Amino acid sequence: MTPELLEDVAARFKVLAEPARLQVLDALADGPRHVSALMEATGLNQANLSKHLQLLHAHGLVSRRRQGLFVYYALADASVFTLCDLACGAVEERARRSAQRHARAMR
Repeated sequence: MTPELLEDVAARFKVLAEPARLQVLDALADGPRHVSALMEATGLNQANLSKHLQLLHAHGLVSRRRQGLFVYYALADASVFTLCDLACGAVEERARRSAQRHARAMR
């Protein structure tokens, strides 16, 4: 990979390193939602949500379309869930092993 491509990859990881943005992506997993529905699903206020959506959009992870008075957001790149599944699975497995070691040590 070229240094430029590596910078793009690193930037994408930085975008995904924020739990609130992962919440937004998770809320969009079942399909497009307008901002009010995303606020309800994530608990984020409008200003904070808007900031995260703008960044996700700039990095090509979500798309947006205006319909009347509402702006709907949708996943633009569902492959992000493949990455999240790998990372989450690894974290869950590490936590499970740690809990098992702790339980054995307590006996």
